[in-house]
Amino acid sequence: MLLTTRAQSRTTAGTAATAAALTATLGLAAASWVVAVRQMNGMDMGVATPLGSFAFFVALWVSMMAAMMLPGAAPAVLRRARSGGVRAVPLFVGSYLAVWALVGVAVYVLYRPHTSAAAGAVVIAAGIYEFTPVKRHFRRRCRQSAGSGFGFGLCCVGSSIGLMLMLVALGIMSVTWMAVITVPVLAQKLLPAKAAIDVPLALAIIGLGVLIVIAPSSVPGLTLPM
Repeated sequence: MLLTTRAQSRTTAGTAATAAALTATLGLAAASWVVAVRQMNGMDMGVATPLGSFAFFVALWVSMMAAMMLPGAAPAVLRRARSGGVRAVPLFVGSYLAVWALVGVAVYVLYRPHTSAAAGAVVIAAGIYEFTPVKRHFRRRCRQSAGSGFGFGLCCVGSSIGLMLMLVALGIMSVTWMAVITVPVLAQKLLPAKAAIDVPLALAIIGLGVLIVIAPSSVPGLTLPM
């Protein structure tokens, strides 16, 4: 009887820990959406968008990544909470976001305002990347258990980097493109790979890139240079 009571107590405690971890993760994602949308308001200049100061951009980028990536990372956060307790979650999430912060630093260093043709080329490359074994490998690893937030972050960067470069190319301060690209990012983190869905998505991305190159003014949501 005593063993049963202890087992039930552990089960209850574990359930409470995972519920707290899930609530905190999704709450942080929702708060990050609010922060990102407010900070990006009025800053979207499409392919010609400047990034502003380093500190401003990195802070905004981390908010954007928390908003876009944390909902899809929720299963991994729950696994970490079950294996290491709720106290392990902040370090896991923090190191996961640190990986995306490093990506933001690279974006800041390499980014330049560009033409719509350059944006289209990046989108085409992102669509082609969806077909590669590298993409499939990292997408599979991103859905598996990860020992650390840093390792999990590296796998998810490898899985989502093409889609994130689309955001950078199409309008890095665009709430519209941020919301659009969040959908496949989230779906690929939560759903198993299926050719019936993944192939049409990749072809649609390539088609969007071609359309941007040949007729950028016909693409809804694409802000062109003045």
